[in-house]
Amino acid sequence: MTLHAWWLFVVAVFLLCGTPGPNMLHVMTRSIAFGVRRSVAAMAGCLTALVLVLAASAAGVSALLAAWPRVFDALRYIGVAYLIFLGIKAWRGAGSPIDVGDDTTPVALPPTVSAWRLYRGGFVIGISNPKLLLFAAAFLPQFVDRASPQAPQFAILVVTFAAVESFWYGMYAAGGRTLARYLTRPALRRAFDRVTGAIFVGFGLALLRVRA
Repeated sequence: MTLHAWWLFVVAVFLLCGTPGPNMLHVMTRSIAFGVRRSVAAMAGCLTALVLVLAASAAGVSALLAAWPRVFDALRYIGVAYLIFLGIKAWRGAGSPIDVGDDTTPVALPPTVSAWRLYRGGFVIGISNPKLLLFAAAFLPQFVDRASPQAPQFAILVVTFAAVESFWYGMYAAGGRTLARYLTRPALRRAFDRVTGAIFVGFGLALLRVRA
């Protein structure tokens, strides 16, 4: 894997992980309910699930590419198409606001909830996302040099993904409530959706050109 390809991966993952999703919103709500410190257990649960799914997907994809090298091109085009699909979907989001509830909403769990329960809740949220496995299978191979050993490259990608995801967990735990409240305004959410959509489409087209 070239340094250029790795940086492209970092940029793509930074954008993807920063987009509000089940894991990020779960971390944010745990932080609101129990504070940033105690939400670390929920972050750890989400991250454990993420790494397990990514590692399992990478191992399967690596074995598949070793057995059938031509599958690489098919996965590459699927990955590019998926990025463009995400871009179009984000662009057409129509400015739907994020529902963050209100400060008077009762907390679902008692303040004395254990760290294990917070961890378990985060793990369930992360492992129950069936799209993650398909995403990893289509996305990770875009950045792998097929002429070099693939296992170390996949390992680097998984570790990088986990590091970026952890960064965003911290951001959402510390300031996600403020971000989400801004995005409750349809005009700002529409602008956010369209900027994100344009970036995804542009990135997909750029990947197609670079890897062609």
